[in-house]
Amino acid sequence: MSVGQVFPQQYSSQLAAKVSEVNQLLSEFSPPKPEVFTSAPEHYRLRAEFRIWHDGDDIYHAMFDPETKAKIRIDYFPVACRTIADFMPILLQQLQFNHELRYKLYQIDYLATLSGELLVSLIYKKSLDDTWLIHARQLTELLAPNYKVKFIGRARKQKLMVSDDFVIEQFDLLGKTLRYQQIESSFTQPNGGVNVQMLTWAKRVATELKGDLLELYCGNGNFSIALASDFNQVVATEISRTSIKSAEYNIALNNIDNLKVLQISAEDVATALQQGTSLKKLDLSDLKLNTILVDPPRAGLDAATERLVAGFNDIIYISCNPHTLAHNLATLCQSHDIVRFAVFDQFPYTTHIETGVWLRKR
Repeated sequence: MSVGQVFPQQYSSQLAAKVSEVNQLLSEFSPPKPEVFTSAPEHYRLRAEFRIWHDGDDIYHAMFDPETKAKIRIDYFPVACRTIADFMPILLQQLQFNHELRYKLYQIDYLATLSGELLVSLIYKKSLDDTWLIHARQLTELLAPNYKVKFIGRARKQKLMVSDDFVIEQFDLLGKTLRYQQIESSFTQPNGGVNVQMLTWAKRVATELKGDLLELYCGNGNFSIALASDFNQVVATEISRTSIKSAEYNIALNNIDNLKVLQISAEDVATALQQGTSLKKLDLSDLKLNTILVDPPRAGLDAATERLVAGFNDIIYISCNPHTLAHNLATLCQSHDIVRFAVFDQFPYTTHIETGVWLRKR
């Protein structure tokens, strides 16, 4: 894909090629025909980061070609959701002749929601003070009638906030409204529309399951919160303290009373369950953990976690790397069969593809 561009007329063929490659990669495990979940062919990304280039009075967003490293001017960015794409030139118009907000501005990061909120981080190569805050508040007020935008100023060892450092995502999932706090600089699913499809697929799997759920790598509770109503109890684990706090916030935001989030690594969970010890003072004897959900990093499951996962009757495995998924399936499919198989196109016009498998013990 050309940097910053989309080609909707090529989308279907490019996706078909990715699906074919994943099918071939996983064919030895005899999965069923994949359920393919498409992205919008343009305006799909809820996060974007740009260098800011200064050229006399002119100021513009820039990206760099990953191969040639050449600077590319971005005047409009159809990869981003419309909330970001339409706001970018408006923001630059406001910054162009505002010396306090423009001077030594190095980068702008955008985080948006499907529900229309926008968080903008202005990153500087200078120290920031109360004068910056005054100008940022004035800009917020100026834009407020038309934009739900929050500004953050960042510099070396500095972070100044006009109000909050998060936005609230909100969407409907099979008739229920879900809300999620999404914090600046923390991981969130970049393609909001495909994320809703991922959650819908996982929830439809969950409706066929019973007992309690254990989730590893839960982040801000993206899956746990969506699936909590389908299980008696849910235990979710994560190592990032920021993500844990956000997950706890989201549990309260959605009025969920059967979900417990623990700050513990997947490796420590594996050790505790294998030894029959408690998890952060949580008595495991009170739980019937039939199902496990994992959404690991690109490296996939380590050997200890792989052994832990293999002990569950039902496994929901969301993968951002089909090659490490295939590596893990070589072990998991010795005891489990793939019941359902899904492909989620989080990153159109790239080689990246996300997958989901539901495995059941034979």
